[in-house]
Amino acid sequence: MPITDILERNAALYGEEPCLVEINPEIRAVKPSWKDSELVEPNPEKRYRREMTWREFDHKANRLANFLLERGMEKGIKVGILLMNCLEWLPIYFGVLRTGALAVPLNYRYSADEIKYCLDLAECEVLIFGPEFTERIDAIRAQLPNIKIRMFVGQDCPAFAENYYALTACCSSAAPRITLTDDDDAAIYFSSGTTGFPKAILHTHRALMLACEVEMNHHRQTRNDNFLCIPPLYHTGAKMHWFGSFLAGSRAVLLRGVKPEWIMKAVSDEGITIVWLLVPWAQDILDAIERGDIRLGDYRLDQWRLMHIGAQPVPPSLVKRWKTYFPNHEYDTNYGLSESIGPGCVHLGIENIHKVGAIGKAGYRWQVRIVDENGSPVEPGAVGELCVKGDGVMKCYYNNPEATAEILRDGWLFTGDMARTDEDGFIYLVDRKKDVVISGGENIYPVQIEDFLRTHEAVKDVAVIGLPDQRLGEIVAAVIEIKPGFSCSEAEITRFCTALPRYKRPRRIFFEQVPRNPTGKIEKPKLREKYFRGSLVEAQTESS
Repeated sequence: MPITDILERNAALYGEEPCLVEINPEIRAVKPSWKDSELVEPNPEKRYRREMTWREFDHKANRLANFLLERGMEKGIKVGILLMNCLEWLPIYFGVLRTGALAVPLNYRYSADEIKYCLDLAECEVLIFGPEFTERIDAIRAQLPNIKIRMFVGQDCPAFAENYYALTACCSSAAPRITLTDDDDAAIYFSSGTTGFPKAILHTHRALMLACEVEMNHHRQTRNDNFLCIPPLYHTGAKMHWFGSFLAGSRAVLLRGVKPEWIMKAVSDEGITIVWLLVPWAQDILDAIERGDIRLGDYRLDQWRLMHIGAQPVPPSLVKRWKTYFPNHEYDTNYGLSESIGPGCVHLGIENIHKVGAIGKAGYRWQVRIVDENGSPVEPGAVGELCVKGDGVMKCYYNNPEATAEILRDGWLFTGDMARTDEDGFIYLVDRKKDVVISGGENIYPVQIEDFLRTHEAVKDVAVIGLPDQRLGEIVAAVIEIKPGFSCSEAEITRFCTALPRYKRPRRIFFEQVPRNPTGKIEKPKLREKYFRGSLVEAQTESS
């Protein structure tokens, strides 16, 4: 069944019930909000909070779908979505799917050049974007001849775009008569390998439906649950976890911000029962409790039943600390890739907290195996590459058959992660085959940073690696070799890197010769071995 059928069912069964809430603690209610086609003036005395019912969700999706069809957008076109988390995000996503088009969510941290690259790679013909991206889109709009429609979601629509609200307000709210099947293409997400160039990951409606079923099976959502969604919706992790609530017909809250007090207030005020956190956010909550900045007695928390974590390795000590303050919480760890429709192809299971440190076993309707370099299964306890198989595996890397052939073999997805199993069959990650640095749940690609640093006049060579960090999981470190006759300081490199997005800037800088093997490849394992121990000691010292 196509995933859009679930929205139609929820609207029919629970039409007047709230399904989504948006909260932005950083601003008061100073913006107008849109309820169907009616502009609602704000009350500046209230916090910025908007909500939407299932029927409104369904109608908004249908209006966008009908607009796109009226403008000649046929089944199979690609629609880029470049928005911060907001109440419009998911209706837009489902409106795109309703037309038979493919939704193409874009990372809101992308530079203008990266946005252009991804839109071109996915062959997008429509771009829907928010006010945070006006300057970036303006800078590249002349270079996007394939974009036929630019829709702006917000106030003060730029002259080079059309207003989303005005365009869809008068369109029919009835579902368009487009036939969809499980095998139809549904969405393109972006990932990247160590080369740093994003790959377009193509998924079908069948894969999206499996994500719904996996999440509800693992975390047992019911109509009484309320899910707090903090991570960005462009990422498979956030959306696929919400899919369990979507399938159950239960509520969700989109929280714009990650401060511990904001999270706790949202849980208390909105009656949240399920929270998905990244390691840094869980760490920050615990630190705030221990500093006395948060007093648990000030919040209504009895209904909060589940905290789960994904996107990066989880220190067992963190979960132990968490259970000290939240002894009644269920806990789960989730492992996944965008190529496997996000979290859940492997998961720990809420009944297996005694195995914290493992990523778990095969998820619902998934198969896993660990293989050697020849693709043959290894013995229990031996290290090999983790492979997964199921209906959630991507169809392909769009327009990239060579990369597809490297990662997909006989239906198995080769993850690039090295792993082992224990005597009970639980899987433990050992190392990453790729050099991607995961910091705060975000993938950071060393080659991009290395290429940037090499533009500095004093830099001869550079290697970027990840080092352990108690809060973020990993931080970016740069090993820099200076050209003969030049000098350079750490402060100078730090200033130079302000041109990079903040999350990509090196937190540690070392000056030495960059080691390369006889074929010219940087010997990063040597660098990790050299600097890992010192950073690990620092991280452990900070946590003690």
